[in-house]
Amino acid sequence: MAVILMAVGTQGRLMAQGRELTMSLNGLFRTAEEHNTSIKSFQSAIREAEAGISVAKAERLPDVDASMAFSYLGGGRITDRNFTNGFGVHIPHYGNNFALTASMPIYTGGAIQSGINLSQLVKAMAETNAADNRQRVRMLITGYYLQLHNLRNQERVFDENIRLTETLIGHTRKRQAEGVVLKNDLTRYELQMESLKLGRTQVQNQARIVNHQLLTALGIDEDVTILPTEAFEMDTENAEKTGSTEAHWQQAAADNAPALRKAQLGTEMSEQKVRLEKSARRPSIALVAEEHLDGPITVEIPNLNKNLNYFFVGVGVKYRFGALYKNNKKVRQARLATETARHEQQVAAEQVENAVQAAYTDLLTTQSELETSQKSVELAQQNYDVISNRYQNGLALVTDMVDAANQRLDAQIQLVNSRIKLLYNYYNLKYITGTL
Repeated sequence: MAVILMAVGTQGRLMAQGRELTMSLNGLFRTAEEHNTSIKSFQSAIREAEAGISVAKAERLPDVDASMAFSYLGGGRITDRNFTNGFGVHIPHYGNNFALTASMPIYTGGAIQSGINLSQLVKAMAETNAADNRQRVRMLITGYYLQLHNLRNQERVFDENIRLTETLIGHTRKRQAEGVVLKNDLTRYELQMESLKLGRTQVQNQARIVNHQLLTALGIDEDVTILPTEAFEMDTENAEKTGSTEAHWQQAAADNAPALRKAQLGTEMSEQKVRLEKSARRPSIALVAEEHLDGPITVEIPNLNKNLNYFFVGVGVKYRFGALYKNNKKVRQARLATETARHEQQVAAEQVENAVQAAYTDLLTTQSELETSQKSVELAQQNYDVISNRYQNGLALVTDMVDAANQRLDAQIQLVNSRIKLLYNYYNLKYITGTL
């Protein structure tokens, strides 16, 4: 069966001795939160973005620098301006310089605040990416989980039909011994039995494949078998009875869809970049203070072999005139990027709206398909009962019985598939709207 699936359930429990894990869908989600590599990587990205906010806020703090130097000064010489009448002067040979400077930004044209806002948007984007990835992982896990549910239900259908066929084979052998039926009739049932056993084996093998894929998605390396819980019928009823309108799902998507949130954040980030580029064209103002200790004093003649200590405080103003003609191009580029981001946001809204409409229509379609499948099983069972009664009374051929059994088997398998497909479309709609 090529249907991808989903499911829900109750609390999971570990059966250690049998290496089996009976879990609900929510239990699988929690396991993935702890072990899935993809989810962990996006969580690391969030922590990295949080560190970026701290770095941006640190730009508000003052800058404090200290410098110290020791030097050897050579002898000096004084001459006229035409380099005549020169004579030597004594300069103390050992010098020292110490400086302590501090600068506190007061106004930066909005550069610091824009940097902080941009860092916060980067974190919001990381969180949205993590939420989007979490939805994808959950959808993947749900598909494998419900496919396991479907395969195990198919296995039950095969088991039921195998038991019934065994009964018919035994009954046919008795009638053959009585000379009522031919050996060819018995052979037909035996062929049907082999076909049923092969179908069951194929389902069991497919279940092992899906189980391995589910373990990989969960991030579990152990060799265990996941057993779905028994809430399948109730889950189907919930999906079948969902009375939410398309408008409800469209609103849910508008509020929660990660694709829309990412597009919105992209626009906001572009707008912040415009403000950041504009801030470069404004002056920056800062409080400044410096403390100096220098020696010897060589600006005097004769030199003074002493230390000179002085300090000052004040307000520093800096303006980059080059930004007037350089940053205009950067501002224009940032504005064009913002315009592009707005268009992309509109495209994302249209795509999500179309996806919700299609998924909702698919849900309504599968609800009708399920009703049809239920009616088909009912009719196939009635037909089988009639043919079986006629066969028991010698009024029907064995080929009629085989055909009736095959029709009933097909109808039962189709019912299982319809229930799975209904749940898949229901949870696919929740995935598209970001509410899974």
